[in-house]
Amino acid sequence: MDTSTIIVLVLAVVVVLAIAAAIWFYMLKHIRPLSTEERDNFAQAWEQEQAHFVDEPAIALDNADRLVKEVMNARGYPVADFEQRVADVSVDHPAVVQNYRIAHAIAVRGQREEVSTEELREAMIHYRALFADLLHDGGIQPIRQVMVDDRAKARSAGR
Repeated sequence: MDTSTIIVLVLAVVVVLAIAAAIWFYMLKHIRPLSTEERDNFAQAWEQEQAHFVDEPAIALDNADRLVKEVMNARGYPVADFEQRVADVSVDHPAVVQNYRIAHAIAVRGQREEVSTEELREAMIHYRALFADLLHDGGIQPIRQVMVDDRAKARSAGR
């Protein structure tokens, strides 16, 4: 075997071990779904930040980042370190983990330097996809629709 083959094999083993470790640590955590009330409260807070974006996009983006951390914390994800949050989210929400990376990178850059309103809008869209997925509808419906559907289900169950 030549050196490049050995390097590729070692990297493959490292990747497999990293994935196994992420799954193992994930299994030790107590990730839980949100209650209907929590989901409604988070969805309402998100809608407010989306409306806030029109007047103060940078502040709304910071608040969106905070809301993502809050919903992750409420569901039981550790929130201390960004890379750990990404690793944890990637287990349950692999389709939107890249959204999180992109949105967070724009938010961090926006704290150091000026970013365009278009970049802030792009970050909000990425956060919205992750946020909807974390609310546990798979990100399929708009957050506003999740609230409406949950309320309709609650009314139907009460009859």
